[in-house]
Amino acid sequence: MPARSGPGRTGNRHAIMDLTRYRRRPTHEVRIGSVAIGGGNPVAVQSMTNTDTNDTEASAAQIERIARAGGPIVRLTAQGVREAENLARIARRVREDGFDTALVADIHYLPEAAAVAARHVDKVRINPGNYRSAHGEFEALLDLCRAHGTALRIGVNHGSLARSVFDRWGDTPQGMVVSAMEFLRICQAHGFDRVVVSMKSSNTRVMVAAYRLLVEAMEAEGMRYPIHLGVTEAGNGLEGRIKSAVGIGALLADGIGDTIRVSLTEAPEREIPVARLLADHFAARPGTFAVAHPERYSPTEYRRRSHVQTPVVHTEPLDGFRVIEARSGNPTAELRAAILDLGTDEPVVVKRRYEETDAETLAVKAAADLGLLFLDGLADGIWIDAPGFDEATVRDIELMILQAARVRFSHTEYIACPSCGRTLYDIERTLAQIKSRTGHLRNLKIGVMGCVVNGPGEMADADYGYVGAGPGRITLYKGRTVVARSIPQEEALDRLVALIRETGDWQEPESERA
Repeated sequence: MPARSGPGRTGNRHAIMDLTRYRRRPTHEVRIGSVAIGGGNPVAVQSMTNTDTNDTEASAAQIERIARAGGPIVRLTAQGVREAENLARIARRVREDGFDTALVADIHYLPEAAAVAARHVDKVRINPGNYRSAHGEFEALLDLCRAHGTALRIGVNHGSLARSVFDRWGDTPQGMVVSAMEFLRICQAHGFDRVVVSMKSSNTRVMVAAYRLLVEAMEAEGMRYPIHLGVTEAGNGLEGRIKSAVGIGALLADGIGDTIRVSLTEAPEREIPVARLLADHFAARPGTFAVAHPERYSPTEYRRRSHVQTPVVHTEPLDGFRVIEARSGNPTAELRAAILDLGTDEPVVVKRRYEETDAETLAVKAAADLGLLFLDGLADGIWIDAPGFDEATVRDIELMILQAARVRFSHTEYIACPSCGRTLYDIERTLAQIKSRTGHLRNLKIGVMGCVVNGPGEMADADYGYVGAGPGRITLYKGRTVVARSIPQEEALDRLVALIRETGDWQEPESERA
């Protein structure tokens, strides 16, 4: 991100991380029901239901599926007071079935729903963008949480900043930090420390910069709140896993993060193995790698270190590139140290060998290890040495990592939410249909969002948007502009394709051009 004065600009940008070795950022412990996060505890993984929170049986059954998959924390939407009240029945049913899963209420728009939910769940997540100020209703919520032993997450979303913040800072990482710190200072002033904080975005570069700036700002004020990591609207399949791994992995590599969610447009329980893989991958990272020139590193500002505009993959010409291969158990720190110590702006290809035999595992590990080097503008090419896979598969994974890191776009990107109880249609099936019709296009971003809560904001940089507007109704966007409001869903996909054609972004599939 461009340099800018404001929150987090402490002047000691490396105080938040140790470039020479891996170590977890120290935080204090917060208990969420039966689960303890921060304070040296292992990174906890979690997911979120996509059932109607008014449906006790369906919600409890899904919570239990997530728990059986290994997820100790589950979040449920509570968009209204009625849903918040039904959390008591869901919690009772889950406990009767023998599960001690920590339950979290996700609140949007209605502070009164948070006040109800705080009486029934282990944690409440609120969005500062939905409060008129950090005083009044929020202070009353702190009192309720204290009385009921309920933890709190201050969850800032890139796509839904308060108008007062947006008007001054825009939808920037700095604006996200301003939003979070206003509420964290109230928690600190009231002596309420059962707090977790998150800074989510569907743009990995924005997300990573926001978290790093937040940590700088908290360090400057002596705050040690645990951090929840996540990339919103990551999509599905291998692309969704890689996008999540690039963003989450970049922060875990620097010791930031105490609990994580991988947001996939799939059944919620499918998120848990991916999150667990990431947490385990960073459980320990050996080695010390001297960095002689830390001043060459800018973790909260995107700066390209070389003249290369389009990073390469290993099957492309590498003349003029220096290949640097990681051989240690901490490839991220090893490669970063090697690049920072170069005395020139010579283009660099980063290489790492993987013995994995499962494509998903290979993709997640490689994205987590190498993605940071592209998010930070340090590397110019990627070489995944994976003898267990054919060259085409490896190339596809390399290209997906570069796209997830926002440095090279080679295929259509889908900014697709994972769905929740607010979702107004079958988003998993719909995303598959949209991909089937548009997956051959190049260099487009298409937002596929379940509802308007974060939709228009999170897909603000998308070329086209498909957003749930009501039961069976869809609103279509071109950029930030509504072009068709609340149309029948059975017409929506054809109308989306027609819109892409009308604006000149359509290309026929190669099979039809032949």
